[in-house]
Amino acid sequence: MVAEVVSSVRCFRGRQNVYKHHSDVLNCDMHFGAYIPDHKEGERLPGLFYLSGLTCTHANFMEKSGFQRFASEYGIVVVHPDTSPRGVDLPSDSDSWDFGKGAACQCILPLIRCVHRSTYL
Repeated sequence: MVAEVVSSVRCFRGRQNVYKHHSDVLNCDMHFGAYIPDHKEGERLPGLFYLSGLTCTHANFMEKSGFQRFASEYGIVVVHPDTSPRGVDLPSDSDSWDFGKGAACQCILPLIRCVHRSTYL
């Protein structure tokens, strides 16, 4: 996977980055954020994956929680991927407000195309 840097800003004692890449599993472009605290070159840091809730994007947690302060203080890399494919037309997209384009769905029926978030991650 090759990820393109969409944005990178200084935040507390680290950098909040946003990346874009093409997912072969989901067959679309996906975004994810990663907060990387300052560290010495070659130093290994623990990591945490944060999966946002239903209808959320990678940006909700990044913009609203303030987690960067704590990740910086404790030296933790935090990766927060988007929860769903965006901009793809799927059957029954607008049948319900809480499911479809913004929902963290595991499998979309009919079996024309099945999206597995666990396979993507």
